[in-house]
Amino acid sequence: MTTTPQAVRRPSPRPRRRAAPPDPARALLPAAEPVRMLDEDGHRLPEQPDQPEPDAGTLREMYRRMVIGRRFDTQATALTKQGRLAVYPSARGQEACQVGAVLALRDNDWVFPTYRESMALVSRGIDPVEVLTLLRGDWHCGYDPGARRTAPQCTPLATQTIHAAGLAYGEARQGRDTVALAFIGDGATSEGDFHEGVNFAAVFRAPVVFFVQNNRYAISVPLSRQTAAPALAYKGIGYGVPSEQVDGNDPLAVLAVLGRAVAHARAGNGPYLVEAHTYRMEPHTNADDAGRYRDDAEVEAWTGRDPIARLETYLRAGGVLDDAAVAGIAAEAEALAADLRTRMQAEPQVHPLSLFDHVFAEPTSQLREQREMVRAELAAEEEA
Repeated sequence: MTTTPQAVRRPSPRPRRRAAPPDPARALLPAAEPVRMLDEDGHRLPEQPDQPEPDAGTLREMYRRMVIGRRFDTQATALTKQGRLAVYPSARGQEACQVGAVLALRDNDWVFPTYRESMALVSRGIDPVEVLTLLRGDWHCGYDPGARRTAPQCTPLATQTIHAAGLAYGEARQGRDTVALAFIGDGATSEGDFHEGVNFAAVFRAPVVFFVQNNRYAISVPLSRQTAAPALAYKGIGYGVPSEQVDGNDPLAVLAVLGRAVAHARAGNGPYLVEAHTYRMEPHTNADDAGRYRDDAEVEAWTGRDPIARLETYLRAGGVLDDAAVAGIAAEAEALAADLRTRMQAEPQVHPLSLFDHVFAEPTSQLREQREMVRAELAAEEEA
């Protein structure tokens, strides 16, 4: 009797694995570590192909402005002790961020500063006395924002991010290649206005750079109590905004990263978020006691990362700076400080009727009525 052999079962072919789709968030991710081009002693680190080095002339000008900016900052701090300023928030230690942001922009671009950006405004060419007018209490803003393309310094946290996004969107709608740069502190990234501004800019592809100066403390609150994110730069990803983090005390890296961010926005690619890791050497303001929440060892450690010293070392090694040039820049800074002292000693002459100026572009009937009442009272006092 013969038997029919049973069919041999062959294993089913394994299904082919489909290639994983590209991760859309990868292009938005910042570097795992802050971008650096100089070490803490001012020596050049290995080349980073995607971070072109700024030219020598720009770096020399950055050094000049940082030295002048620090001297201005020191003088403004002294003016508070003399009663000439009501308050002053120092930016000493953040010179690379303050000056680098201004140098990355064109004259027709807009700046949206916080209360700590006095040094940046001086670097932008605004009269130092006009910059300090707000902090002396004479005006809400001492310069013409439209003429200087610089918004008034903003004291409420993060409200300037919405203003920057709106202006940038409006400029783009009118066919202009204007870029807006909004300065932001680390504490401001916890405010709702920050998230609204970034989200609006992303959705409408507004050409704005959100520049976060992470100086480690929101007044006395350390960064670890503000966020659990690996870095503040990651906050852009959730809104579809490309981001980068940079050593904020490395002048070369700050210029390179901000230059790329501004070019990205100007090319019509939408907003960009940059986080600079830096440190506020002075208290939050002259009214703050920083010793309550940080120790001297921490401050001393950051003193060794001084952005001015790092850039000076690098430029001297390259023959861009010498003793004569350094002395000349220091003398220029001292002359500015002396002029500032002299002019700030003069008591401001403010007429009561100026209270009604610049409230509205076109005064309302109520405002005109109130102004006339004050004018009449002043006239009556003169006649008495």
